[in-house]
Amino acid sequence: MREEYDIKNLNPRKNPYSNRLKKAITININQSTIDYFKAKSEQSGIPYQTLINLYLTDCAENNRELKIAWQ
Repeated sequence: MREEYDIKNLNPRKNPYSNRLKKAITININQSTIDYFKAKSEQSGIPYQTLINLYLTDCAENNRELKIAWQ
């Protein structure tokens, strides 16, 4: 193995998937909501965390407005 590499000649380029990278976070979700997505997961065969991510991504991409009504 070489002791030094010429980085400029390696043709570095931006990762084309960098905008799809996920970040691990901690979030508190109601048990009933988790149960809902787990049931949908069993029906679709897609992991429930992926379903939650897909749903939230759809909301963000389509700029959906939240409708909150306090009773």
